[in-house]
Amino acid sequence: MNPSELLRYVDTIHRDKGIGKEEVFQGIEAALISAMKKNYAGGDENMISVHIDRESGEVNAAFGGEPISLEEIVKRIGAQTAKQVMIQKIREAECDRVYAEFQGLINQMVMGVVGRFEQGGCTVKLPGMDALLPKSEQIHGTSRGGRGEGYRIGDRVRAVIVDVRKQASRVKVTLSRVRPVFVARLFEHEVPEIADGVIEIKSIARKPGVRTKVAVWSVDQRVDCKGACVGMRGSRVRNIVDELGGERIDIVLWSSDPVEFIKESLQPAEVEEVILCSMLGRAIVLVNEQNLSLAIGRHGQNVLLASKLCGWDIEIMTADKLQGQLDQAVAAFCSIEGVSTDLAESLTGEGFMSYDDLSIIEPDALMEMSGLSEEEVNAIIEEAERRSEEQDNQQNVVEDEQD
Repeated sequence: MNPSELLRYVDTIHRDKGIGKEEVFQGIEAALISAMKKNYAGGDENMISVHIDRESGEVNAAFGGEPISLEEIVKRIGAQTAKQVMIQKIREAECDRVYAEFQGLINQMVMGVVGRFEQGGCTVKLPGMDALLPKSEQIHGTSRGGRGEGYRIGDRVRAVIVDVRKQASRVKVTLSRVRPVFVARLFEHEVPEIADGVIEIKSIARKPGVRTKVAVWSVDQRVDCKGACVGMRGSRVRNIVDELGGERIDIVLWSSDPVEFIKESLQPAEVEEVILCSMLGRAIVLVNEQNLSLAIGRHGQNVLLASKLCGWDIEIMTADKLQGQLDQAVAAFCSIEGVSTDLAESLTGEGFMSYDDLSIIEPDALMEMSGLSEEEVNAIIEEAERRSEEQDNQQNVVEDEQD
């Protein structure tokens, strides 16, 4: 390979593979050093130097300080060997380029064309890359209106990149349509106010193929967050629902006040009162009988998604049921040696409703509430833990008998 041929080779690789010329030059230099190290007697890499003039294409090599011509190198290591190691270095450089490009696209939405099917998943042809959309990352409808997905070769598909890994000299890119971030990207695509930063998506809770709750907030209070996301006659949110195969979308107004946020997240149910139990991260939500099933939702979906959206463990109940649980919990706690009525009422006031709850209380917190010694507090917690395990065992026996 003469200097002009070498320059043409570098230029071709640069244009066809999208690799910078400097990377190609460095790859060829490293390849020649690697080949010379294996083929020169006593080849110490530190004794070998190779430099290619970027303008003329001249190869300047030396071994132990003695200049070596390119013809001599090729003669000693063999033309085929030199070609193979150069190809390998170019592949490594291309792999690094592809990896860096797609690593920067993690959690971004891409569009591709379905290629082939394998193990329930499918490959998606992206520009310059075939990515994998596994079966576990596809939407499967399980409830009202959720149709699920069935692809054919040639279908166009949107997804987010969730993982990029090197595998030998290849790059494996994994896509997803079930992660909450996919819904966020769809809203950014459909709602200009989100893309422009006027409206922010604060949190998303999702059961793919069934239902999603999205909490939004505006930096400009003159902008109607929910209205902008729904769009004229529901056009914007309808486009997202169609993309998700009929998945239900609830758009919720975010609030820094957890009580207001929890009330909003449980819509369309009407909430009477929210009691925050900060020590347990629990929120007791009171509703009337007419709103009880609506607040809980089909298979508990509404309350589960609301809990994820707000970051609180939400329990739905009526006022009568709450009072009954409070009376029962106070009586149960008072049966533990060392727990007074006042302490029991303080515990229930903080949301502790069972032996299991009491068994995980921090000793320091219980000492502060009760004024008891560390030894007395530890004895209360140990007894609560023992009774909790006893109740669990009894419940397991009952379930076994029913089976």
